[in-house]
Amino acid sequence: MSQDDDSTRDSAPDLQILGDQITLQPRSYVETRRPGHHDHDEEALMQNMARFRSEPLRFLREVSLYVSGTGWRAYDNFIGRPIYYSGFSEQMKNSVVSAPLLRARISELADRRLELEENEGWLRKDDKKYAIKRAHRRAVIESGIRDVAEKMTDDMICKFESKAFIRGAYYLVTQLLTRAYHQGIHVSSEEVLRLRKVAEEAERKKQSIIFLPSHRSHVDYVSMQLICYRLGLALPVVVAGDNLNFPVVGSFLQHAGAMWIRRSFGNDTLYTTLVQAYIDTMLQGGYNFECFIEGGRSRTGKLLPPKFGILSFILDSILSGRVNDAIVCPVSTQYDKVIETEGYVTELLGVPKKKENLADFLSGGSSVLSLKLGRVDVRFHEPWSLRKYIDEQLTKLNRPPGTEDLTSKTPENAILRQKLLRTMGYKVLSDINDVSVIMPTALIGTVLLTLRGRGVGKAELLRRIEWLIARVRAKGGRVAHFGAAPLIDVVGRGLEVLGKDLVGEVQGLAEPTYYAVDRFQLSFYRNMTIHLFISEALVSASMYTRVKQGGGPAHQEISYTALREQVLFLSSLFRGEFIFPSEGLEANLEKTLVELENDRVIKLQRCEKGTISSIGLSEEERLAGRENYVWKLLSPLELYFVNLPHSHSNCISRTKQG
Repeated sequence: MSQDDDSTRDSAPDLQILGDQITLQPRSYVETRRPGHHDHDEEALMQNMARFRSEPLRFLREVSLYVSGTGWRAYDNFIGRPIYYSGFSEQMKNSVVSAPLLRARISELADRRLELEENEGWLRKDDKKYAIKRAHRRAVIESGIRDVAEKMTDDMICKFESKAFIRGAYYLVTQLLTRAYHQGIHVSSEEVLRLRKVAEEAERKKQSIIFLPSHRSHVDYVSMQLICYRLGLALPVVVAGDNLNFPVVGSFLQHAGAMWIRRSFGNDTLYTTLVQAYIDTMLQGGYNFECFIEGGRSRTGKLLPPKFGILSFILDSILSGRVNDAIVCPVSTQYDKVIETEGYVTELLGVPKKKENLADFLSGGSSVLSLKLGRVDVRFHEPWSLRKYIDEQLTKLNRPPGTEDLTSKTPENAILRQKLLRTMGYKVLSDINDVSVIMPTALIGTVLLTLRGRGVGKAELLRRIEWLIARVRAKGGRVAHFGAAPLIDVVGRGLEVLGKDLVGEVQGLAEPTYYAVDRFQLSFYRNMTIHLFISEALVSASMYTRVKQGGGPAHQEISYTALREQVLFLSSLFRGEFIFPSEGLEANLEKTLVELENDRVIKLQRCEKGTISSIGLSEEERLAGRENYVWKLLSPLELYFVNLPHSHSNCISRTKQG
């Protein structure tokens, strides 16, 4: 076979995991690594598996390896607490139901019920057998509540039971996923090695690793389970909404690691305590755990503000002393193309979300198998100790009197806990942004949606993407690694993945010319880059109040005070839309102005003391037709207007207040 016909020649090396050994398994070439360049540490975790029609012998061999449990497929020597043995679920259920916290809640609820029955005359204190009847009635009530708790526990907990099941599930899901995402799942080998070392230490200390991923697709938790299985890590218990617990699929997911919880707890104190007891039990036992920091899936492509429900339970486990420590690992999952984006568009336009069911699952699953959606890139931030983080925050916060005992339920403690939750939630989001990679489809979408014209030629598209890649890296961002493939091939792959429904091509011209077809859906991919440029966008938008007036350069300058007021207003306006840097307004503003000055987009005037007095466009930027300035203005802030049906009410209310 010639080199041109070799479909794997541009494939990155695979990671081979056998017990404690991790080695790179080259396919047709080994990449040349540049010192200090972490993008070249990104490797393909899995590639397409054999298909019966095209490769029947290889297909049968692969099936036999999973059936027999050969090598890493046996899942015997994974790092972490023992799971997947007969009786695991029953043992976990008994541990939850017998937890002191839950027993105390059951006793409290029984006392409340007895008091109510006494007030209603069901039990009379003047009865000679009052004490006997009361004790008997209390035992009956407690038994009934305990039965309810056991039923709730059985419905909720994940059921790691059979290794034969998980081997078959891994093979089946990998077959499905790699047919849809034909370029496989990619991870950073450097991050993988670090994560395994952390997992070994956590196993020694009997501590849990809490994975906190971003959430853009149902594929998120599937890819996490596949990665942990493939790397030889104990699978995490995944918090999942019970809307996915429908026949067949629900049971499958529960045995693969799903923990079912209600979308809303209401005032059900028994259920709330039960969830807390289950989380306590897992963290006390050192079982890995996973929940999505954003709560639900992002419909816009950008990170959503953190949800504090499950985080509050985790924090309570640590603050109460029931759990000594746990390891937090923020995770970023990026896609060339997300399966659900078409549905997200209809939901953003006001169509109610359709309830999941088996028929839609089967029809939807079969429809994506023939698609070529590119690849999935998963990145792991450096894990950190939750106990250490909480202790550091408590020393920084001005703790009011009466907060020495954080277990007591006082208004002061409630405020302090809320501050801890917020800082923790936004730290996780910041960590996710730090390790996120920008996919080719995101680069293409960003360029196409920030053009002032109707289309762009291929050469110009490549030039702008190359410029954008340089800007992403200058901002500390990372671009997905495609080995030795030239940029023109990477962009071609991205255009192919996006398809003609999103990006159109004008025929009959001297060179291919591309334009955005579905701007709304394409904005999902553009939004994966905007977190890197939000500070510049706020400055550019604030300056626009003067630039739009026209006139000479001096007339278009804006004072630092006026610019600061505008940036403060826009920051408040968009605080629910973007994740801002954590250094504070003054530090962020000055840092951004200096960066824009270094990029020769703006010119800063300084007073005798060296402080910035006024800001205007640079001569270089004017000669370039304000190309960079307009890009920085439109790139993030156009999101707001594109997603107007989703967030216009917040904008209107905040604008009125402003």
